[in-house]
Amino acid sequence: MYIIKVKGKAKIPDYIQIRDENFVLIAYFRADRPLKNLEKYGLEGKEEEMERLIKALPFGKLQKLEF
Repeated sequence: MYIIKVKGKAKIPDYIQIRDENFVLIAYFRADRPLKNLEKYGLEGKEEEMERLIKALPFGKLQKLEF
């Protein structure tokens, strides 16, 4: 899977996209909200790691999710 942080403009907040190996969008959520329902994406138990990754992730750079 891949992750990318998208910069919002004006009143639109920053978002996170998670994409599968074929770059199909599988999750889309606000970057400033607590992570919920990660088990739907096979990421259960990785909430703290994801939170740290999201904070450190530069905008617009696609990165492979490797845990």
